Order: sequence, then C-alpha cells, then structure tokens
Amino acid sequence: MTTKTHYEIIPYQKEDRDIYAGLEFDPNDPEPLPDAMYQEPILAEFMYLLAHRLVYGPGRRDVFVSSNTFICYDRSNLNRRIGPDCYVAVGVDAAAIRSRRLYLPWEAGKPPDLALEVASVSTAHIDTGRKRARYESIGVGEYWRFDATGGRYYGEPLVGERLVDGRYERMEVRRELDGTVRGYSPTLDIYWAWELQREGDKEAYLRLYDPATGQRLLSYTEMLEAREAARATAAAYNRVAAANDRAAAADARADAANDRADAAEAENRSLREQIRRLLGR
Repeated sequence: MTTKTHYEIIPYQKEDRDIYAGLEFDPNDPEPLPDAMYQEPILAEFMYLLAHRLVYGPGRRDVFVSSNTFICYDRSNLNRRIGPDCYVAVGVDAAAIRSRRLYLPWEAGKPPDLALEVASVSTAHIDTGRKRARYESIGVGEYWRFDATGGRYYGEPLVGERLVDGRYERMEVRRELDGTVRGYSPTLDIYWAWELQREGDKEAYLRLYDPATGQRLLSYTEMLEAREAARATAAAYNRVAAANDRAAAADARADAANDRADAAEAENRSLREQIRRLLGR
C-alpha cells in the first residue's frame, strides 16, 4: 500500500507579497544550479516529450510539469525548499500553481507525484542522499534517477523507486539485449529508457516509450522532421494531383475536339449524300 501525505487545500487568496515575505531567495529569479548546462539538453528533450504527452492533450489542465523550480515543504518556513531537476503533479490546478511561482503542497493539495534527477558530477551524492530522503519524507510517490554516462555518477544508468508505507522501494528496471535499460512509471504510464543512439556512444539519451503501442515517442527534432516530411509528401502529392488534373482536362478538351470533328465529318457526309441525290434527279 502506498502512503501519501495529506494536505489541506487552501484557496489562492493571499497576495504574493504576503506569501513571499521573509524569503531568503527570489522565486522569480532562482539561483542557477551548478551543472544545469550539462543537464539541460537531457531535461529539455524530456520536458518536451512529457509536456507533449501529458499537458497538451485534451482535458489535461490538471497536470503540472516543471523543471528546476522550488517545492516548499515547510509551511512555517518557505525557505525550506528543494528543487528537483523535473517534477510532475497530477490532479492539481496547474495554472494556479504556476501563478504562485512556488510549489506549495498545502495549497496544491498534495506533494508532487514524481521527481526526476539527472546525474552530474557535483549533484550525484545529493541526489542519492539528502534529496532522496527529502522526497521520501514529503511523500513524492515516485523518484527516478537517470545517469547518461551509464553509471559513472549513480553507479547505474536508471533507478526508479516508489513510495510504499512511507519508504522508497525499488521498481523493476531491466537491461535488454541491446544494452538499453528500461523501467516503467505507473504515475506516467510510460516506459523510461537509457538508450544509446549509435554504437560507440559514451553517453545515452533518456527515451520514452508508449506501453500501449511499444513505440518510442519522437523527440522534438524528430517530430519537426516528420512534420516537414509529411508536408513535403503532401506538397508532392498535390503537385502530382494538379498535373493529373491538368492532363485530364487536356484529355477532356481533346475528346471534345474529336467529338466536334466527328460531328462535323458526319454532317459533311450527310450533305454530300444529299447533293448526290439532287444531282441524280
């Protein structure tokens, strides 16, 4: 049985200046994270895929996805905060949370359902230590860690843990014959994969797979390429169709001209026959 911390849902009524009074940081200008430049390409691609699947679909205004923003977990002291590389909350008022610029569980009604950390040289020990303990204590339902190097920082490529009776327990993560490491997220209903793009690559990409179809979700670049290819195919089809239409119109005009010529020839034959009959008399 999964244990979740219960929060009282409080309407968004207070002014921001009251909420932020006494903060030691500016939520509009959070401090840069030490290895954000290294982690950014992985997170940018992941955020696009996650938002495309969860947020932009019909009726998904109840999903909040954010990256490198703060979760404040102590109502009496908002300076007690934690900033996941990425986190997801389902069944919340996403617009209201975003307008706050802070994730306040007592206002959102729950802690985030999932947190993701991407390994880097300066943050790996925090991700597996202090951050893991904090996510566990505030009730984050799933905690995933991705190491693009295959284990240089975390000791393994992909780790997934789920909160059970207030403690994190490991979820199944398997290594396939091609070296891909894959695990399933119940919260997102999606497979994560540590996957090398080309043989010889030293670092892998974080890929997402749809469990219903088994198909990998296209990256942003692949999506653009697919759309461009579809546009090019449609344009080529339209050009061929237009050429066929022009050829058909030309054929129709030729047929009409032939019909007129045949009619004229028939009329000429009829007139010649009439003339012969008149001359014969």
